[in-house]
Formats: sequence, structure tokens, C-alpha cells
Amino acid sequence: MTGDDVNDPRPVEGRPSEDVDAVARARDGDVGAFEALVARYQGVAFRVAWLVVRNRGEAEDAVQDAFVKAYYALPRFRPGAPFRPWILRIVANEARNRSRSARRRDGLAMRVAASEPGQVMPSPEGAVLDRTEAEALVLALERLPERDRHVLALRYLLELSEAETAEVLGVRPGTVKSRLSRALARLRAEVPNSASFAEVDER
Repeated sequence: MTGDDVNDPRPVEGRPSEDVDAVARARDGDVGAFEALVARYQGVAFRVAWLVVRNRGEAEDAVQDAFVKAYYALPRFRPGAPFRPWILRIVANEARNRSRSARRRDGLAMRVAASEPGQVMPSPEGAVLDRTEAEALVLALERLPERDRHVLALRYLLELSEAETAEVLGVRPGTVKSRLSRALARLRAEVPNSASFAEVDER
């Protein structure tokens, strides 16, 4: 991980004010403040890692290593910058490094991301999907190329903003928008009769 990875100045959305205070205290050596950040984001961090490595053990290890790296990178973290996309990008990078050396598939991949209704299911789709259709959507996601699967899962299953998704993937927000458009088109082709897309906001 380079210095650019941990000190990217691009703006992102959705910064909780309590993160700013916790990060500032953690930078000053308050271990308890960093532990609070870990507790706050370890769930979504695990789901991001799972989407990449598709193996529970590997995902857990990636998250643990990512938080350790993040702790030691705090002195290089830009004060006032949003913490969530920064830590999720470190998690994604760590998971990708592991995935390159240990490609493992799990037939239940993506179901982890959808395992907490109301928290990680996409709000526009969650309102109109019944269980059968949700399962069909998960299977359709599994058939997509990895790049399409990742951008859709980050944006809609984990409900990251486009800016946060761009931060995690290490690309520009405009790239996320174009990838989402292509990925949604491919997903619609997989489930052409689904009502899931009636309310999807592609803005």
C-alpha cells in the first residue's frame, strides 16, 4: 500500500461527525478511540473483503490485517478526511492481495452481503424484492464478471455512495457511474423480468 492509498485527497460523502473526533483522538494515541472505529466498521469491512476473496477465513484475516495497517497509517491520514471509504479501500486492497495468491470460490458468496436486511440490502430494491426474487438476483450477480459484481455490490448491497465506491475501488466517480451503467445492463439481461430495477436510482 502506497502513501497515496492512505492519503488520497479526493472528497467522499457520508462522513459521520463522530468519526472525525475518534480519528483525531486515535492519531493522538488513544487506542480506545481506534477500537471504537474498528467496532463501528468491522461489519461492512468484512463484507467488502468477502466480496473480493469469497472465503470467510480469508476475509477475516484481510480485515484484521487491514485494521492493523490502518492504525499504523494514521499519522499519514489527512485530518478531517472521511474515515469509512479510507478504511474500506485499505480492506479492499488487502483482500485483493490475498485473492491473487489464493483464489477460492464459495457458492454462498454475495449472500453474506445480503444477510442483514435493512442494513446492507439496497434500499430501492429491498422495498420491492421478495425472497424468491432476491435469491434470483444473488445468483445473477454470481454470473457477472468480477468487476461488475464488485461495483454493484459496493453501491447497492453495501449502500456506499458513488464517491465512496470510487474510493474503495481506487477509481474516479465518473468511472463508477459508467461501470454501474454497464453492470446494471448486464444484470438486467440476466434477470429480464425482475421488478428489482423499477426503482433503482442510477444517478
